[in-house]
Amino acid sequence: RFSYKIGFTQWKQTPAGVLRYEHLNEGGELENAMTLNNTEANVEFRYAPHEQYYQGKLYRTPIINKYPIFTLRYNAGLKGVFEGENNYHNVALNIQKRFYLSQFGFADITAEGGYIFGKQIQFPLLTIHRANQTYAYQLNSYNLMNFLEFASDHYASLDVQYYLNGFLFNKIPLLKRLKLREVVSFKGLMGGLRDENNPAFNPGLYRFATDDQGRPITYTLSREPYIEGSVGIANIFKLLRIDLVKRFTSLDNPNVSEWGIRARFRLDF
Repeated sequence: RFSYKIGFTQWKQTPAGVLRYEHLNEGGELENAMTLNNTEANVEFRYAPHEQYYQGKLYRTPIINKYPIFTLRYNAGLKGVFEGENNYHNVALNIQKRFYLSQFGFADITAEGGYIFGKQIQFPLLTIHRANQTYAYQLNSYNLMNFLEFASDHYASLDVQYYLNGFLFNKIPLLKRLKLREVVSFKGLMGGLRDENNPAFNPGLYRFATDDQGRPITYTLSREPYIEGSVGIANIFKLLRIDLVKRFTSLDNPNVSEWGIRARFRLDF
């Protein structure tokens, strides 16, 4: 139950929209870098004890069990290789586990942590935390976080999806007949950015993203963690889940929503 991936990537990235790759030159003037060249080698190790699958002709789908799944990722920036401009080491560990709670349902818990070793790392190569500005509920994203809102070079996160499996609704005759299911979620993220990678202390680094009025839209998590939670109803028509999501922190950032309604399609039986 052990697998691995090995990869090599070289890309030339050009910003679009309101995003600019700008930094201060030696004369103190704002300069547009236009493109970011990066070369990266990466490897991933995955260990899933006692894992089983539904095997198809082209794909196989894992069957979730009580055993944890460990995923270790390592990316290395290769400066000077195929025009690569950056040197860093990015390590992240992800652990997933399902906890069965008898008649109280079950909980899927994911813990993840990461650290980027290196100095003078341009902000697009930092950990840009996964955001979601659609109306779809995404399990692996923060559903009330804006795109590019937070960047870190070290972080730790916890994601809890708790399915009560009808523990409450089955006690209400009409809801029991409809086979609706309760779900509660919690997403917490803490992290930070070291001074050597913060554009505020390093004029030569690309400035954080700003909107069309010049206001910053990218922040660090040094002040407080990001926390959101939701309550929802799943198994609507056996395929729809609807969540009421609340954001608890960083509410003074511009253009953020404290509340939101998100939907997710999934077959539940």
